[in-house]
Amino acid sequence: QVQLVESGGGLVQPGGSLRLSCAAPGFAFSTYDITWHRQAPGKERELVAVITTGGSTNYKDSVKGRFTISRDNVKQTAYLQMNSLKPEDTAVYYCRASGQKEYWGRGTQVTVSS
Repeated sequence: QVQLVESGGGLVQPGGSLRLSCAAPGFAFSTYDITWHRQAPGKERELVAVITTGGSTNYKDSVKGRFTISRDNVKQTAYLQMNSLKPEDTAVYYCRASGQKEYWGRGTQVTVSS
């Protein structure tokens, strides 16, 4: 059973930065698109960023210019660099790999608060 593992979450002050990682062992990582999603309390899960197998990226409007998604196919790991964090970025962040199959991680909590 493939399981993605997110890490790097935590408590950060507004304006701070965090780098999330998504370790993805056990499958052909380079052939999967990777997406980051988040879910705030009482809200639906939403798409935050995507990176395709070819390296193309796209972002939710509210995070453009602040978040950067990347991937390292050798390490089978994806990243989400989050800068200029705001309280409204507080959520559980999940990574997903989509391709021949679909895999999700269990999430990592990001809390932005002073």
